[in-house]
Formats: sequence, C-alpha cells, structure tokens
Amino acid sequence: MKGPLHPKNDKTLNPSGNESIRDVIGRVNMKRRRFIFTAVGASVATVLGNVTIRGLLQTVATSPLAPGMGFAGIGFEGIEPNLLNPATGLLEKDLVTVPRGYKAQVLVAWGDPIMPGGPNWSSDASQDAAAQEKQFGMNADGMHFFPMPRRQNSRDQNQTYNQGILCVNHEYTQEHFLHPDGLDEVSIEKVRKSQAAHGVSIVEISKDNSGNNWSVNPNSRYGRRITANTEMRISGPVAGSDFVKSKKFNIKPEGSLEIGVNDGYTAYGTVNNCSNGYTPWGTYLTCEENWNNYFTNPLGNDITPVPGVDKSDILQGQNRYGIATSNSRYPWAAADPRFDTSTNPLEPHLFGWVVEIDPYNPRSKPVKRTAMGRFKHESAQYVLDDNNRLAFYMGDDERNEYIYKFVCSQPYNPQNPSANRDLLDYGTLYVAKFNDNGTGEWLPLVYGRGGLTPENGFNSQAEVLVKTRQAADRVGATMMDRPEWTAVRPRIGGYQEIEVYCTLTNNNRRGTQPESVNEADGSSKGGSASPPVNAANPRPDNRYGHIIRWREDGRTVADTTFNWDIFVECGDKLDSDPHHVGNINGDDLSSPDGLRFDDFGRLWIQTDHEGDGTDDVANIGSNTMSCANPNDPREIKRFLTSPTDCEVSGIAMTPDGKAMFVNIQHPNSRGTKENPTSRGNWPHSQGYGPSGRPRSATVLITRDDGGIIGA
Repeated sequence: MKGPLHPKNDKTLNPSGNESIRDVIGRVNMKRRRFIFTAVGASVATVLGNVTIRGLLQTVATSPLAPGMGFAGIGFEGIEPNLLNPATGLLEKDLVTVPRGYKAQVLVAWGDPIMPGGPNWSSDASQDAAAQEKQFGMNADGMHFFPMPRRQNSRDQNQTYNQGILCVNHEYTQEHFLHPDGLDEVSIEKVRKSQAAHGVSIVEISKDNSGNNWSVNPNSRYGRRITANTEMRISGPVAGSDFVKSKKFNIKPEGSLEIGVNDGYTAYGTVNNCSNGYTPWGTYLTCEENWNNYFTNPLGNDITPVPGVDKSDILQGQNRYGIATSNSRYPWAAADPRFDTSTNPLEPHLFGWVVEIDPYNPRSKPVKRTAMGRFKHESAQYVLDDNNRLAFYMGDDERNEYIYKFVCSQPYNPQNPSANRDLLDYGTLYVAKFNDNGTGEWLPLVYGRGGLTPENGFNSQAEVLVKTRQAADRVGATMMDRPEWTAVRPRIGGYQEIEVYCTLTNNNRRGTQPESVNEADGSSKGGSASPPVNAANPRPDNRYGHIIRWREDGRTVADTTFNWDIFVECGDKLDSDPHHVGNINGDDLSSPDGLRFDDFGRLWIQTDHEGDGTDDVANIGSNTMSCANPNDPREIKRFLTSPTDCEVSGIAMTPDGKAMFVNIQHPNSRGTKENPTSRGNWPHSQGYGPSGRPRSATVLITRDDGGIIGA
C-alpha cells in the first residue's frame, strides 16, 4: 500500500525495551527452541556465506517442493525477478509475469462498467462522479470470490465453479490520474469523483465454455458500488452512543448540506478499503485502513463543542490516529464540510471499522461492526475451532501498532445461517502481548479491566472501542513493525494446530537513536517515538520486514495464551549489512504485505515496497507474489512479478484452486498529469484496453492445462 502518494505509516506509538530474539533463544526451553529454530538458523548461514550461499540456494529453489503434513507441495519453478533497466530507468518488463504453463490476463480495470447503465472507461479521465459510481473503482486491494449460487459449503474443492461474485476493495485514489488536470484546483465535482472511486466494487463474473477464461457481466443485478457516500448501519456497543452522533448532511452532487445530527445508528461511506475478510455465513468484510487522511482540522484546538463527548478526548483521538491540521493527503474538507473535523469533530468516529457486506443481496445495507474495534484495520481472517467458536484476527497497519483478535460470544451455527446475523456484535476484543520467551498473551480490551476505567479516561465499552489504540496502549500490548495481513493455516492433511500468520511489512525507525517512549495514556503524538528492538521485532532499521506466526494454546480460539515464532525474516542475500540479509533459502522478497493460505496449505506472500528496482530493492526488483512452504519457512518461490511502481495486492481463488485473482495497484504511479504514461502504460502494455493512462486492475491467473494453481 505504498506508492509515492500513499502514507508511509511511520508513526511510532508505544516503544518496548525487550531484547533481541537472538539473545532470547539461548534461554528458552527446548520445546520453544524447536518452534523457532528454523526462522533463525538460516539467517546465520546467509550472513556467513553471502554470495556463495545465495548461488547455492537459488539452485535448490528451482526444484519443486515436496508435499508434507498439511501442505500439498509447490509444483512450479520460481521465475526471475523483474529488475531495473539502467538505460530507461524503468523495470525491464511493464508486465505481470508468471511461470511457464500459466497465463495472466486482465479481468477488470479501473473505470470498467460493472452494473447496468455504467459507461465504458474514458482514457482522458473526463468522466464524472455519476459515471464512476457505476464503474470499477481505483487502486484495487483486498478481495474475495463468492460462488454462485450461494452455497453453504463454499470451500468444497470437488464442486465446479463457473460463476461467482468478486468483492474488491479500493484503497485510495491517484488524483493526478483521476482528473484531467489533477488537483490544481479543488472542487466539489472532483471530490465527489474521488469519493466515488473509493470503497468496494461487487462484480459478477463467469467462466466461458473453454473452462479457462472468465469475464465480467456489466449488466448484472448483483453489480454494485459502495462508495465514500453510501448509507450504512452502525451496530455493536458503539451504536447509539454520543461518540457517533456527528452532523448529518444531505449529500448531493453539488455539495453537502447540513440538516441536523445523526442518530448514532447511521453512517455514510467507507474509505481506504485495504485488506479484507469474509465470514463462514457468506458475507464480505472490508477493512478501513488510513481513513485519517480524508479529514482535516484547520482550527486545531478550537473545535466546535459537541454534547456528551469531552473536547480533550476528541483532540487526543485526532492526535493518536493522525488527523492533520493542514495539508491533509486528500483535501476533501475544502469542498465537503463533512470531513472538516474542526466543525464536525465526531465524523472520524464513524471510520476505522470493519464493514460487513452481503454480496448476494444488492438491496442490503452495509454494517459497521464496532465490537471489532476502531483502528487502521488491515485484514480480518477467521478461525472456526472444533467447538464452532469463531474468532477474527486483525492487524493495525501503522509502524509500532498492534495485532488483535475478536472472539464471538456465541458459537457459529452452520445449520441456520440467519442465526449468525449478529455474531459480530457480541464478543471480546483482545490485543496481543508477545513475551520474550516465545509465549504470548491475549489481553482483553474490556471496560473495567486492565486499567480501562473512568480514572484513565474509559467510561464505557463504547469508549474503549472508539479509543481502541489508547486502550491497547493502556493494557501494555506489544508494538509491532507495521502489522498488515493475517492468514490462517488450513487444518488439512492431519494438521490440527490453530496457526495464524501476520506480515510485519517494515519499520526503518526500529532501533534508531535516540530511543523514545510514548505515554501509556495514549497522549503521545503519532510519529514521535523510535522504539528499541524486542523479541518479536528483532532487527533495527527493519526495512525488509518479516512474518510472525503463533499457535493458540489448547487448539481453541477461546484460549488467551499462545506460542509464537518468527516465520521468516525478509531481505536481500547480497546486502552487506547482516541485519538486511534475511533467512530465505529461496527467492528474496522485501516488505511482505498481502498474505493468504489456499485451501491446499500453500502460503502466498505479496510484497509492497517502492516497486522501482532501485536502492534497497536493486537486487529484488519489482513487487512480487511468492509461494511458501509453511513446514519450512525458508522455502519460498517467486510466482509473479509486476510492472514498474506498482504494488501486488489482493489474493482470491475459486475453492477448486483453478482460478486465482490478483490485483495490481497504482501501476506506473510516478507518471504525471501532463504525461500519465511517462513511467509506463499498464494494463495497455499487457494487451488490455485503450492507451491513455495507467489503470489499477484485477488479473486472472490460470494454468494452461486447467489444473490447480501452484500444484
């Protein structure tokens, strides 16, 4: 989720003084050591061997990886990186590239019609908000495939999947591509188009008779756009509280007219929809990430008073979540008063949630599920244990934020889907503490416990959830190196553990001097701290990132203790700094982000660095998607490379494993409004659509023989 226009999320907000994991290993018992040994031993080998080791390991990595317990093996040969061409200053290929025997083709791109009345995309960016509201949104990210017809067991690999609904997030917009003249002048027309390009696209797709080609139905009754202005319902403990009774506006194309106060049960819009999740009853979960960038508080402390909420709490929250007083990334507040937090200070409380959407019911209203906490949500992956207890695992995507899980109070009912309709409104939200001996604790964020009391500024469970970050500060959670996607290992082939993974994308401020510590009361300004290394985040200047994993004790989501290790440290084997080498036997990668297990036990890893093949990624090249063996975290094979300046994001598959969907976000993003194609013209360079300007798009990947992806 980088790109030149994406926030770096470099706010540091709760430093810990724990020592390095390498110091810890010598003291842990042998059971713990067996869990974490493979994630550290290879790092030592690469430091000692450097280039010679790299050459040897690349040779080994070209051969297929054999199956093992809970893992079906990897049958493709890893592909070469897409490196910088010094003559052009661009990557060698302005293409999505996959292994031999596979095909990558563009399925749908920004601006394509997805519902009745939607016009075809115009390459000069002249279309307005009304057109964009019926077209595929911009900068696609997380997504999920829902089979049609609706099936109770949608993960049955023996069924045939010829038709489905693809729900796709749209994280942010590139205003210099979205409008003919960029944002030289801010207007309500431009703001409305930007708002329309955000949110979620719901797209009906189907497979043709050849068995390998899929296409979009632009006239589908399921086709739908959910945008920054769509009416939604607020549910859970925060619903009806004073915290979410913001000003109410009549939202029209020509402007937003104030008409009163919201009732506390209604919100409008969803923004910065990054990663995602889904439920076992067949609904989609979209996660609101960097929502703070759409708000501006130009008056600072001089905000309009609101009944029932203390002014100092509002201002502390704006500080803790990073709302700017000037130069906000999106100047929506200049034309739309809904996003001016000096005059409408409660509007930010309506964002930062997980939003549930029913893709099968076009008339259904999206629901903001407040029991799952308010932060910069990145992913919400579920686990269903043997007792039908249900939990969702989530990251907060900012440097030095936290990992959470939400455990539903009531068990899932597989026989009666309607009985699960409100499961996400009742349960316990926990935040993770990673101890230095390989154990961990889930700390409950519950009013009245762990210091979450009136004396410390928490007067109800609603307030705990609105101030989730401050609550996590108070209970002493472990700050992580930018927690992003979570992934749950399938319990197949005799594998019984509840094992969850989380990408920690990077943190170049980890271990820098002088070290600084924020206040436990959540009052510290975002971006003001430089935390020391700790056991779970063992590298200073962690520019390449790592992946952490944990196993729930008792094999139940209801347990509040776990064991953890570092699955892999990413890096460049040719880097002379031992902190940057990593410990991968196979293909290097940097800044892991998107993460998903397929139903066959393969772990797919997507990356999010600058994507230009320079500096830290000169030997790594473009962003990629790789496949890993969870039984040996060092075995990673590069499956996909991407065009210049883009991020590889979003992973979805049909349950039979024969079609994979991947998003290419902000391709060629350093082009200019005067010359949009100066850095490339993807997906036109891939043979899709007219020339004119780069477009984010969803790519369909299939095997030439119609087989399972990765096998």
